[in-house]
Amino acid sequence: MPFDKKLFTTGWNDYELIDVGGLKKLERWGDIITIRPESQAYFKSEKSIQEWKKIANWEFQLTDKKNGKWISLKEHSPREWAINYNSLVFNLKLTKFKHLGLFPEQRCNWDYILNSITNKHSFLNLFAYTGAASCAAREKKARVYHVDSVKQIVSWADKNMKASSLNNIYWINDDALKFAKREEKRKNLHDCIILDPPAWGYGVKKERWKLEVLLEELLLCCEKILKKEGHLILNTYSPSLDKNQLYQTIKRVFPNSKTSFFELWMKSSSNKELYFGNLVRIIK
Repeated sequence: MPFDKKLFTTGWNDYELIDVGGLKKLERWGDIITIRPESQAYFKSEKSIQEWKKIANWEFQLTDKKNGKWISLKEHSPREWAINYNSLVFNLKLTKFKHLGLFPEQRCNWDYILNSITNKHSFLNLFAYTGAASCAAREKKARVYHVDSVKQIVSWADKNMKASSLNNIYWINDDALKFAKREEKRKNLHDCIILDPPAWGYGVKKERWKLEVLLEELLLCCEKILKKEGHLILNTYSPSLDKNQLYQTIKRVFPNSKTSFFELWMKSSSNKELYFGNLVRIIK
Protein backbone atom coordinates (compact mmCIF):
# COMPACT_ATOMS: atom_id res chain seq x y z
CA MET A 1 0.00 0.00 0.00
CA PRO A 2 1.25 3.52 -0.76
CA PHE A 3 2.17 5.70 2.20
CA ASP A 4 2.13 2.80 4.65
CA LYS A 5 5.45 3.91 6.12
CA LYS A 6 5.61 6.59 8.82
CA LEU A 7 8.51 9.03 8.79
CA PHE A 8 8.93 10.81 12.12
CA THR A 9 10.48 14.25 11.96
CA THR A 10 11.83 15.72 15.20
CA GLY A 11 12.26 19.00 16.98
CA TRP A 12 15.61 20.55 17.93
CA ASN A 13 17.07 22.87 20.58
CA ASP A 14 14.97 25.85 19.47
CA TYR A 15 11.75 24.01 18.62
CA GLU A 16 9.65 21.55 20.61
CA LEU A 17 6.19 20.11 20.08
CA ILE A 18 5.34 19.99 23.77
CA ASP A 19 1.81 18.55 23.74
CA VAL A 20 -1.06 18.13 21.30
CA GLY A 21 -4.76 17.31 21.48
CA GLY A 22 -8.22 18.84 21.66
CA LEU A 23 -7.72 20.30 18.15
CA LYS A 24 -4.77 22.35 19.40
CA LYS A 25 -1.00 22.08 19.73
CA LEU A 26 1.42 23.49 22.30
CA GLU A 27 4.80 24.46 20.85
CA ARG A 28 8.02 26.07 22.05
CA TRP A 29 9.92 28.33 19.66
CA GLY A 30 13.12 29.29 21.42
CA ASP A 31 11.86 30.88 24.66
CA ILE A 32 8.34 31.59 23.36
CA ILE A 33 5.49 29.08 23.80
CA THR A 34 2.36 29.18 21.63
CA ILE A 35 -1.02 27.46 21.44
CA ARG A 36 -2.36 27.06 17.91
CA PRO A 37 -5.34 25.28 16.27
CA GLU A 38 -4.58 21.85 14.78
CA SER A 39 -7.26 19.96 12.85
CA GLN A 40 -5.39 16.63 13.10
CA ALA A 41 -5.31 16.77 16.90
CA TYR A 42 -8.72 15.13 17.32
CA PHE A 43 -7.59 13.13 20.38
CA LYS A 44 -7.15 14.15 24.02
CA SER A 45 -4.02 16.02 25.05
CA GLU A 46 -1.78 14.76 27.86
CA LYS A 47 -2.34 17.92 29.92
CA SER A 48 -5.36 20.21 29.97
CA ILE A 49 -5.60 23.43 27.97
CA GLN A 50 -5.79 25.25 31.30
CA GLU A 51 -2.38 23.81 32.20
CA TRP A 52 -1.04 24.81 28.77
CA LYS A 53 -2.12 28.40 29.32
CA LYS A 54 -0.05 28.63 32.49
CA ILE A 55 3.18 28.30 30.50
CA ALA A 56 2.21 29.73 27.07
CA ASN A 57 3.00 33.25 25.87
CA TRP A 58 0.42 33.40 23.09
CA GLU A 59 -2.75 31.62 22.01
CA PHE A 60 -4.27 31.89 18.54
CA GLN A 61 -8.07 31.99 18.58
CA LEU A 62 -10.03 31.57 15.37
CA THR A 63 -12.59 34.25 14.46
CA ASP A 64 -13.73 32.37 11.33
CA LYS A 65 -12.58 29.29 9.39
CA LYS A 66 -9.27 30.82 8.30
CA ASN A 67 -8.54 33.98 10.26
CA GLY A 68 -8.18 34.77 13.91
CA LYS A 69 -6.26 36.75 16.49
CA TRP A 70 -3.45 36.19 18.94
CA ILE A 71 -4.26 36.49 22.64
CA SER A 72 -1.41 37.42 24.97
CA LEU A 73 -1.14 35.07 27.97
CA LYS A 74 1.99 36.65 29.43
CA GLU A 75 2.88 40.33 29.66
CA HIS A 76 5.65 41.74 27.45
CA SER A 77 5.80 38.68 25.17
CA PRO A 78 7.36 39.66 21.82
CA ARG A 79 5.37 39.52 18.60
CA GLU A 80 8.57 39.01 16.60
CA TRP A 81 11.68 37.00 17.50
CA ALA A 82 14.23 34.63 15.94
CA ILE A 83 15.27 31.02 16.45
CA ASN A 84 18.18 28.96 15.16
CA TYR A 85 18.54 25.67 13.37
CA ASN A 86 22.25 24.85 13.37
CA SER A 87 23.79 27.91 11.66
CA LEU A 88 20.50 29.00 10.07
CA VAL A 89 18.43 31.79 11.59
CA PHE A 90 14.65 31.97 11.11
CA ASN A 91 12.77 35.18 11.90
CA LEU A 92 9.33 34.49 13.36
CA LYS A 93 6.32 36.71 13.89
CA LEU A 94 2.64 36.38 14.74
CA THR A 95 0.38 36.45 11.67
CA LYS A 96 -3.40 36.59 11.28
CA PHE A 97 -3.34 33.12 9.67
CA LYS A 98 -2.02 31.36 12.83
CA HIS A 99 1.38 30.80 11.21
CA LEU A 100 4.69 32.10 12.54
CA GLY A 101 6.76 31.87 9.36
CA LEU A 102 8.13 28.35 9.72
CA PHE A 103 6.90 24.76 9.34
CA PRO A 104 9.07 22.82 11.83
CA GLU A 105 7.98 19.42 10.53
CA GLN A 106 10.04 20.24 7.43
CA ARG A 107 13.19 19.70 9.49
CA CYS A 108 13.51 16.20 7.96
CA ASN A 109 13.64 17.78 4.50
CA TRP A 110 16.19 20.41 5.53
CA ASP A 111 18.42 17.55 6.72
CA TYR A 112 17.79 15.65 3.48
CA ILE A 113 18.84 18.72 1.50
CA LEU A 114 21.93 19.30 3.64
CA ASN A 115 22.96 15.68 3.01
CA SER A 116 22.16 15.65 -0.73
CA ILE A 117 23.17 19.06 -2.11
CA THR A 118 26.65 20.30 -3.06
CA ASN A 119 28.11 23.50 -4.45
CA LYS A 120 27.78 22.03 -7.96
CA HIS A 121 24.01 21.71 -7.76
CA SER A 122 21.09 23.84 -8.88
CA PHE A 123 18.24 23.88 -6.35
CA LEU A 124 14.70 25.01 -7.19
CA ASN A 125 12.29 25.76 -4.35
CA LEU A 126 8.69 26.15 -5.56
CA PHE A 127 6.00 27.53 -3.20
CA ALA A 128 9.09 28.47 -1.20
CA TYR A 129 7.46 30.44 1.65
CA THR A 130 10.02 32.05 4.01
CA GLY A 131 12.94 30.10 2.63
CA ALA A 132 14.06 27.55 5.23
CA ALA A 133 14.79 24.97 2.50
CA SER A 134 16.36 27.67 0.31
CA CYS A 135 18.70 28.68 3.13
CA ALA A 136 19.60 25.03 3.80
CA ALA A 137 20.56 24.53 0.14
CA ARG A 138 22.47 27.81 0.04
CA GLU A 139 24.32 26.78 3.21
CA LYS A 140 25.75 23.97 1.04
CA LYS A 141 26.66 26.62 -1.57
CA ALA A 142 24.18 25.36 -4.17
CA ARG A 143 22.76 27.75 -6.78
CA VAL A 144 19.32 28.45 -5.30
CA TYR A 145 16.14 29.68 -7.03
CA HIS A 146 13.38 30.63 -4.60
CA VAL A 147 9.87 31.02 -6.09
CA ASP A 148 6.85 32.37 -4.21
CA SER A 149 3.81 34.33 -5.38
CA VAL A 150 3.63 36.63 -2.33
CA LYS A 151 6.06 39.56 -2.40
CA GLN A 152 6.02 40.08 1.38
CA ILE A 153 6.89 36.41 1.92
CA VAL A 154 9.86 36.70 -0.46
CA SER A 155 11.05 39.70 1.58
CA TRP A 156 10.73 37.61 4.73
CA ALA A 157 12.85 34.88 3.13
CA ASP A 158 15.48 37.47 2.18
CA LYS A 159 15.60 38.56 5.84
CA ASN A 160 16.20 34.92 6.88
CA MET A 161 18.98 34.57 4.32
CA LYS A 162 20.79 37.66 5.61
CA ALA A 163 20.26 36.69 9.26
CA SER A 164 21.88 33.33 8.42
CA SER A 165 24.94 35.12 6.94
CA LEU A 166 24.14 33.80 3.48
CA ASN A 167 23.81 35.59 0.15
CA ASN A 168 22.99 35.32 -3.55
CA ILE A 169 19.74 33.36 -3.45
CA TYR A 170 17.78 34.18 -6.62
CA TRP A 171 14.41 35.61 -5.51
CA ILE A 172 11.52 35.06 -7.93
CA ASN A 173 8.12 36.57 -7.09
CA ASP A 174 5.98 34.49 -9.44
CA ASP A 175 3.37 31.76 -9.78
CA ALA A 176 5.19 28.44 -9.25
CA LEU A 177 3.56 26.57 -12.15
CA LYS A 178 4.11 29.42 -14.59
CA PHE A 179 7.75 29.73 -13.60
CA ALA A 180 8.30 25.97 -13.96
CA LYS A 181 6.78 26.09 -17.45
CA ARG A 182 9.12 28.91 -18.43
CA GLU A 183 12.06 26.90 -17.12
CA GLU A 184 10.95 24.06 -19.38
CA LYS A 185 10.84 26.39 -22.41
CA ARG A 186 14.27 27.77 -21.52
CA LYS A 187 15.52 24.17 -21.12
CA ASN A 188 16.91 24.99 -17.68
CA LEU A 189 17.54 21.89 -15.59
CA HIS A 190 17.88 21.49 -11.82
CA ASP A 191 19.54 18.91 -9.59
CA CYS A 192 16.96 19.18 -6.85
CA ILE A 193 13.38 20.49 -6.78
CA ILE A 194 11.30 20.81 -3.63
CA LEU A 195 7.54 21.45 -3.70
CA ASP A 196 5.40 22.19 -0.67
CA PRO A 197 2.22 23.38 -2.42
CA PRO A 198 -0.80 24.68 -0.53
CA ALA A 199 -4.12 22.89 -0.88
CA TRP A 200 -5.50 26.03 -2.51
CA GLY A 201 -4.43 29.61 -3.14
CA TYR A 202 -3.77 32.37 -5.64
CA GLY A 203 -0.80 33.35 -7.81
CA VAL A 204 0.74 36.78 -8.40
CA LYS A 205 -2.07 37.76 -10.78
CA LYS A 206 -4.78 36.03 -8.72
CA GLU A 207 -4.47 32.78 -10.66
CA ARG A 208 -6.53 30.12 -8.91
CA TRP A 209 -4.53 27.20 -7.50
CA LYS A 210 -6.19 23.96 -6.46
CA LEU A 211 -3.77 21.16 -5.64
CA GLU A 212 -5.81 18.14 -6.74
CA VAL A 213 -6.56 19.80 -10.11
CA LEU A 214 -3.10 21.13 -11.02
CA LEU A 215 -0.68 18.76 -9.30
CA GLU A 216 -0.17 16.40 -12.25
CA GLU A 217 0.47 19.30 -14.65
CA LEU A 218 3.03 20.70 -12.21
CA LEU A 219 4.76 17.34 -11.75
CA LEU A 220 4.93 16.72 -15.50
CA CYS A 221 6.70 20.03 -15.87
CA CYS A 222 9.06 19.29 -12.98
CA GLU A 223 9.93 15.92 -14.50
CA LYS A 224 11.14 17.74 -17.63
CA ILE A 225 13.32 20.23 -15.75
CA LEU A 226 14.81 17.71 -13.28
CA LYS A 227 18.21 16.35 -14.23
CA LYS A 228 18.90 12.66 -14.51
CA GLU A 229 19.77 11.37 -11.02
CA GLY A 230 18.16 14.55 -9.67
CA HIS A 231 16.08 14.65 -6.48
CA LEU A 232 12.47 15.79 -6.15
CA ILE A 233 10.80 16.32 -2.78
CA LEU A 234 7.02 16.73 -2.60
CA ASN A 235 4.90 17.49 0.47
CA THR A 236 1.12 17.46 0.32
CA TYR A 237 -1.31 18.35 3.07
CA SER A 238 -4.76 18.44 1.53
CA PRO A 239 -7.90 16.52 2.58
CA SER A 240 -9.10 16.74 -1.04
CA LEU A 241 -6.10 14.82 -2.40
CA ASP A 242 -6.62 11.09 -1.99
CA LYS A 243 -3.46 9.13 -1.17
CA ASN A 244 -4.11 6.60 -3.90
CA GLN A 245 -4.69 9.41 -6.41
CA LEU A 246 -1.34 10.93 -5.40
CA TYR A 247 0.40 7.55 -5.67
CA GLN A 248 -1.02 6.88 -9.15
CA THR A 249 -0.08 10.39 -10.31
CA ILE A 250 3.52 9.94 -9.17
CA LYS A 251 3.76 6.54 -10.87
CA ARG A 252 2.44 7.99 -14.15
CA VAL A 253 4.80 10.95 -14.17
CA PHE A 254 7.91 9.17 -12.81
CA PRO A 255 7.42 5.54 -13.90
CA ASN A 256 11.10 4.54 -13.87
CA SER A 257 12.35 6.57 -10.92
CA LYS A 258 13.31 5.46 -7.42
CA THR A 259 10.40 6.66 -5.30
CA SER A 260 9.76 6.64 -1.55
CA PHE A 261 6.32 7.35 -0.07
CA PHE A 262 5.82 8.36 3.56
CA GLU A 263 3.28 9.69 5.96
CA LEU A 264 4.97 12.56 7.79
CA TRP A 265 4.55 12.54 11.59
CA MET A 266 6.00 14.18 14.66
CA LYS A 267 5.90 12.91 18.24
CA SER A 268 5.31 15.44 21.01
CA SER A 269 7.29 15.55 24.25
CA SER A 270 4.10 14.22 25.86
CA ASN A 271 4.33 11.17 23.56
CA LYS A 272 1.39 12.09 21.31
CA GLU A 273 1.75 11.48 17.56
CA LEU A 274 0.68 14.20 15.11
CA TYR A 275 0.14 13.70 11.37
CA PHE A 276 1.58 16.32 8.98
CA GLY A 277 0.52 15.03 5.56
CA ASN A 278 2.30 13.02 2.90
CA LEU A 279 5.89 13.14 1.74
CA VAL A 280 7.28 11.79 -1.53
CA ARG A 281 10.98 11.62 -2.40
CA ILE A 282 12.02 10.79 -5.93
CA ILE A 283 15.41 10.13 -7.50
CA LYS A 284 14.97 10.33 -11.27
